[in-house]
Amino acid sequence: MPASYAYLGPEGTFTEVALRTLPEAATRELIPYVSVQSALDAVRAGEAEAAFVPIENSVEGGITTTLDELVAGEPLMIYREVLLSITFALLVRPGTRLTDIKTVSAHPAAQPQVRNWLRANLPEATWESAASNADAARLVQEGRYDAAFAGEFTAARYGLEALETGLHDAENAQTRFVLVGRPARPAAPSGADKTSVVLWQRDDHPGALRDLLGEFASRGINLMLLQSRPTGAGIGNYCFCIDAEGHIADRRVAEALMGLRRICLQVRFLGSYPRADIAPGGARPTLPGTSDEEFMAAADWVARCQDGRF
Repeated sequence: MPASYAYLGPEGTFTEVALRTLPEAATRELIPYVSVQSALDAVRAGEAEAAFVPIENSVEGGITTTLDELVAGEPLMIYREVLLSITFALLVRPGTRLTDIKTVSAHPAAQPQVRNWLRANLPEATWESAASNADAARLVQEGRYDAAFAGEFTAARYGLEALETGLHDAENAQTRFVLVGRPARPAAPSGADKTSVVLWQRDDHPGALRDLLGEFASRGINLMLLQSRPTGAGIGNYCFCIDAEGHIADRRVAEALMGLRRICLQVRFLGSYPRADIAPGGARPTLPGTSDEEFMAAADWVARCQDGRF
């Protein structure tokens, strides 16, 4: 496998900045790709060891392009996550004034994060989506659009100026990025982990979602993300992308996944990996009756009952 990481490019994206915070990135060739899909396909094709892509932001939730790519196609697995605080700059060609701007561009996930600023400052400007924020900057450089929302650090790469900086509608906005590779054994539990899965219901009936969530709730597992995505099989047909606290090596998580495997049409395991929001070992205490020791004690009790040793 090539010692390279694919990422959502071109150079100058927030994705590249977040990727470079990983220590192992210094030992890999970092290759920009034009889209999330092409970066993930590079891993599936064996052209890259892993891909680094955005998956969630704190304003709009899950990034559907990435979720849909992980739901469909040859299975991939998440190994790491990174959180990056996001603020935008309005990048323009030198000499451009705010009154000159008729078209603005950025990645679709950026629009909800600057919507109010746009309404207040450029109410007549037309929004044009780009494959990434850095790609929007490149298109401004080429004269396709008048301005782009991107990181201030992107300006120098494309010969642009930051007309406005520190732009965001929500304070402390963050984007979550994930390192995705081919399926393999998950890393050992860190003490502060997250497990990601995709669930497909067997059929649509009253309480169906409650049944799925009950497998987590009955074992004291907190959910961190729950997002439905259409399956493409018709209106009303959805699968569910879920992030849950804990590691597949934890007894409560393993038993929840076994329960889901019994009642779901399909379960896709997307990985167990360290959380980026808390330090290793810093996860909240488990609820009474949900520790590994208590699960093992309960299993031992059942075995003794079966042997007539209770």
